[in-house]
Amino acid sequence: MNETIINTLKQGKDIAESLKFLSENITGKIVFSTSFGIEDQLITDAIFSQQLPNITVFTLDTGRLFQETYATWDKTILQYGKKIKTYYPDAANLETFVTEKGINPFYESIELRKQCCHIRKVEPLKRALKDAEVWITGLRAEHSPNRNSLEIVQWDEQYQLYKFNPLLHWTTEEVKEYVTKNGIPYNVLHDKGFVSIGCAPCTRAIKEGDDFRAGRWWWEDTSKKECGLHS
Repeated sequence: MNETIINTLKQGKDIAESLKFLSENITGKIVFSTSFGIEDQLITDAIFSQQLPNITVFTLDTGRLFQETYATWDKTILQYGKKIKTYYPDAANLETFVTEKGINPFYESIELRKQCCHIRKVEPLKRALKDAEVWITGLRAEHSPNRNSLEIVQWDEQYQLYKFNPLLHWTTEEVKEYVTKNGIPYNVLHDKGFVSIGCAPCTRAIKEGDDFRAGRWWWEDTSKKECGLHS
């Protein structure tokens, strides 16, 4: 990705136009990872509504998602008539982990929680990002103090590709307004106090005034709560 493309994306004000520009100016593999959260639904709408065939939308099914997340997934496919590439954990690794450590070992230690995240998320993500030039994400700076230093376009050393975070500086209100205005399906858990929605055993609703990440791995130290997808 050259500097002209990077600067144009950084200055882009319209999400749909930015994604279309990216699609038209990158010849390599472009992927977008969705977990069906409200930010991801906004980006999915911009991709599918514009018929951008060279951007692959994919998701990671950990096997422990909320039923409401699966319902959002289904509604999205029905509304846009598009396919979403799905990646699952390696069956043998997951079977060994659960057999040896139990079904809910993540409550016991951070090490076991990270091991679970690695098997269910990180390893499948590596397969999804293989040979990709650009990875589009729904990351926002409001989500976590650890994400304040992110840039709209940045080189990801871990995966050796460019990461495009088009909603990085959007507020929660702006995201909700866009989704409502455009009739985009979203996870109903957002209406019940869930801000960041991940696996069911590791996610809960938060109260007004709580930190955005308070609903994720709430039994752990609040300083660094990431699953390893975005190091």
